[in-house]
Amino acid sequence: MTVAVVDDDPIVCSSLTTILEATKTAAVVWTAQDGQTAVAKYAKHSPDILLIDVQMPIMDGLQAARLIIEQQPEARILFLTTFADQAYIDDALALGARGYLIKQDISSVAPALHAVMSGQIVLGAEVLERITAKSQAHADSKGVASSSAYANPESNAYTLLPGELDARELALSALVAQGLDNRDIAGHLHLSEGTIRNKITRILDKTGFTNRTQLAIAYIHAGGQNTDL
Repeated sequence: MTVAVVDDDPIVCSSLTTILEATKTAAVVWTAQDGQTAVAKYAKHSPDILLIDVQMPIMDGLQAARLIIEQQPEARILFLTTFADQAYIDDALALGARGYLIKQDISSVAPALHAVMSGQIVLGAEVLERITAKSQAHADSKGVASSSAYANPESNAYTLLPGELDARELALSALVAQGLDNRDIAGHLHLSEGTIRNKITRILDKTGFTNRTQLAIAYIHAGGQNTDL
């Protein structure tokens, strides 16, 4: 596994490089201290995963990630930051990041990288709590008696209520949770991308999630019902 580390603190870059390489978790192929440099370096040498901070000089991590994903949609970007602002989290997930971690426990970075490589989406406990609270508020605003997602105190994770979705919708959610994009899912199901996009939109409306990342997280943490289309 190859990783690039982007953080405005060179000590963080150095520390992460040492930890990841000493534990044989990954080979750090390059580092950068601002988003603009990261975009340029990524274009020349794309790592398996880009580990990036949010607030940085010249260009922040969110803008850098957006530009990279526009150029290479398959890019795996994992945010590692001290900022748990809801706006940052929403922006990161909306642009297609594979995860958002808070700099509280560096030991969680290695397993998170492995999870991202296997197609999963990873979020820190504090991030999950914030997203769960937002989804609950969304459901309450619609007058939903029982929300489609709720906080599990033991895991700080989403739990998807199967009763909210039919078998086909659960099966489609499983494919989203596997990290497949609309094109891949369309090919798997022999349907058009537009049809898949519409079906996923309906699922998001029913569950109260704002994007497919939240849906994937909910499905994974619910244990992933093995439902076939």
